[in-house]
Amino acid sequence: MEIRIETEQEEDGRWLAEVIGLPGVMAYGTSRLQAMAKAEALAFRALAERLEHDESLPESISISLAA
Repeated sequence: MEIRIETEQEEDGRWLAEVIGLPGVMAYGTSRLQAMAKAEALAFRALAERLEHDESLPESISISLAA
């Protein structure tokens, strides 16, 4: 499983970071880096939830940050 984080700046100036591969995992921040950090933390939480609830995980996980 590869997890990519894509970002875009909203019209109001906030940044949105979305984790591709984990539906619904996205976060806003006042800067691109803040949004990415929040989204990364949410991705790890989502994966931890899967582990706690005995849901299957892929054998390997790769995380990359899109520019």
